Amino acid sequence: MIKKQQPQIILLKEGTDTSQGKPQLVSNINACMAVADVVRTTLGPRGMDKLIHDEKGNTTISNDGATIMKLLDIVHPAAKILVDIAKSQDSEVGDGTTTVVLLAGEFLKEAKPFIEDGVHPQNLIRSYRTASYLAIQKIKELAVSIEGKSLEEKKSLLAKCAATTLSSKLIGGEKEFFATMVVDAVLTIGNEDRLNMIGIKKVPGGTMRDSFLVNGVAFKKTFSYAGFEQQPKKFVNPKILLLNIELELKSEKENAEIRLSDPLQYQSIVDAEWNIIYDKLDKCVKSGAKYFADRDIFCAGRVTEEDLQRVAAATGGTVQTTVNNIIDEVLGSCDLFEERQVGNERFNIFSGCPSGRTATIVLRGGADQFIEEAERSLHDAIMIVRRALKNSTVVAGGGAIDMEISRYLRQHARTIAGKSQLFINSYAKALEVIPRQLCDNAGFDATDVLNKLRQKHALPSGEGAPYGVDINTGGIADSFANFVWEPAVVKINAINAATEAACLVLSVDETVKNPKSESAQGEAAASAMGGRGRGGGAFRGRGRGMRRL
Repeated sequence: MIKKQQPQIILLKEGTDTSQGKPQLVSNINACMAVADVVRTTLGPRGMDKLIHDEKGNTTISNDGATIMKLLDIVHPAAKILVDIAKSQDSEVGDGTTTVVLLAGEFLKEAKPFIEDGVHPQNLIRSYRTASYLAIQKIKELAVSIEGKSLEEKKSLLAKCAATTLSSKLIGGEKEFFATMVVDAVLTIGNEDRLNMIGIKKVPGGTMRDSFLVNGVAFKKTFSYAGFEQQPKKFVNPKILLLNIELELKSEKENAEIRLSDPLQYQSIVDAEWNIIYDKLDKCVKSGAKYFADRDIFCAGRVTEEDLQRVAAATGGTVQTTVNNIIDEVLGSCDLFEERQVGNERFNIFSGCPSGRTATIVLRGGADQFIEEAERSLHDAIMIVRRALKNSTVVAGGGAIDMEISRYLRQHARTIAGKSQLFINSYAKALEVIPRQLCDNAGFDATDVLNKLRQKHALPSGEGAPYGVDINTGGIADSFANFVWEPAVVKINAINAATEAACLVLSVDETVKNPKSESAQGEAAASAMGGRGRGGGAFRGRGRGMRRL
């Protein structure tokens, strides 16, 4: 009998690209490793900065992992996962964005040989999740609480955490100065959850040490009404009225028209318009607020919504949408209001505010890019101090906690029979990437330093647990004794997110790309996907000055 040929079944639109199997998985791993290699050199106090120049001509200099990942414009679908975990780490804890990308890349790098040798990804995923759980339990066990300390002790401990974060930033040279400022700002807002209650204002010029903290609100001089030169510039215990209305003549919204039979009537219409304005202003004056030039009152107009809300929170006032029936309860107050010259700018400063739930950091510095990076650095430090206050447990930094978890997991792996032992061992090895990269970035011999750390952490007494990389001498040192601390939540979040990302990439065995999305993405996306088994081309040509991968 002649066997009939089966008709071909077509499920997907013609031109659809499907990549599957082992080569596809290896391709995704290669793409993620390429992304991790970009931020690798930014880790630690001796990390390098990246200069990213986009098509609009904007230049950004940064070594913040989340900022770099956002600006890289990554198009590879699997590599985008690393961008997402960097963003989540930034929004959740503020610091550790480079760490989380590096760990995820290293977990995948260690998994790659197993995948190529035919190990099923699910076996790796199961072992990685077990290792992640064990690592987090160990961190909680090693964490030291800062609860129950006096305010001065707590401030000192929090300043150490902030200084550790700032040491790897562009403003690391003045980390003690800014760490104290950040701690004071965070303690000022207390339990206030809104981060925008800490304002950061940038004024080019001067040096970093010219920066200062206002326990209250400061904002750049806004729109000035006529006669502002005659307005007094300093008040003690003023009353403050916050208005969200226009105190000026407005043209009619509709095409209104007035016909006059007598030209003398025109003046009465002009007077009527001005009477409306004077009525509003008189009501403001009667409220007791200190507001206009001819009545010994200061006035600032067109203040941004954010600054208006911060003034309201600080002074205890309420933003009003009308000038009618203004009562004392809606007025704010402060100990001192003054308009002060900062660099080339005039600043309105409210200090000694009764509710005291806001603070403003005024940043000074040379280049605009420098001040922008300083702002990002302070944001990280503020987030870290807030997290340390809420979670109140810290661990040793400088790669100490990573080495201790690595030792613990290697030891635990020996108690497991089967392939899982190898996978947990590879997870443990991947954790060593943090101290190794800290050494590489500082120009030290990573092999030599890691051998010393392994020997110290292997001591049966456990006294070697806090030992990490000494960035000053190129040896090893007790990170706790040297005040290199970080909140436990940073490391827990980083390990959790990096493991999730690695498991997610490992669980994908097929990528389907339809023709419509290909035409929308253009040639860049097509080359980013690559052929089967190729993992390069994870980026679109966005950053001039970045090395090609």
